[in-house]
Amino acid sequence: MTKEELISPENIVYEKPRLLNDVDMHYCPGCSHSMVHKLVAEVIDEMNLEERTIGICPVGCAVFAYRYIDIDWVEAAHGRAPAVASALNRMWPDHLVFTYQGDGDLACIGTGETIHALNRGENITIIFINNAIYGMTGGQMAPTTLMGMKTSTCPYGRQADLHGFPLPITDMAATLNGTCYVTRQAVHTVAAINRTKKALRKAFENSLQHKGASLVEIVSTCNSGWKMSPIKANEWMEQELFKAYPLGDLKDLEEGVIK
Repeated sequence: MTKEELISPENIVYEKPRLLNDVDMHYCPGCSHSMVHKLVAEVIDEMNLEERTIGICPVGCAVFAYRYIDIDWVEAAHGRAPAVASALNRMWPDHLVFTYQGDGDLACIGTGETIHALNRGENITIIFINNAIYGMTGGQMAPTTLMGMKTSTCPYGRQADLHGFPLPITDMAATLNGTCYVTRQAVHTVAAINRTKKALRKAFENSLQHKGASLVEIVSTCNSGWKMSPIKANEWMEQELFKAYPLGDLKDLEEGVIK
């Protein structure tokens, strides 16, 4: 086979999405963020929404999301992304408005904004990256940190009497009247990536059709914070995180699914 045949478009397996900017990402090797960015860019492009999409960046590892996906972005204060998204969607109801947040940004300092935006049924999509730890600021305990899991602020493991219990915010979201679609997915295998892409598209479609609020949790790895190799991090996520945060749809009003 010639060199030209090897690099022909027909042989490209993982083609770079058109809306993904040609810049180096700052994420650690093995981090789940880069794959989720790729999926978000692909879905927006396939839905032909490049000119009608506004993303809200968080404070945390994905703070520079605006560098990577070529759409309009707004940077929100820590935890306030759902409030900003609510305002933007009310001003431009024909636009797709989504937030991209980690577990600390969404489930800790942003708990109030998250719960109330979902409960109001704002026509937005919240993308929730759950790796059970604060990745950017040094590996501290997050609201989603598992019982017994060690972090820099609970070095002997999370204990209920000292730190409380993990916060199942996605499960809570499914009980709210304002949510139309709540799902929990992952990106650790090709099959999981395909399911996550379908979930993102469904959530975006719901937002554009003004069906209410959608929450897409993506259970993710943080091999740097967990102090594991990317392979070991994926294995640990499957063995431990999925027990506490099982994958699948928690609520889909269109399909009549409510767990």
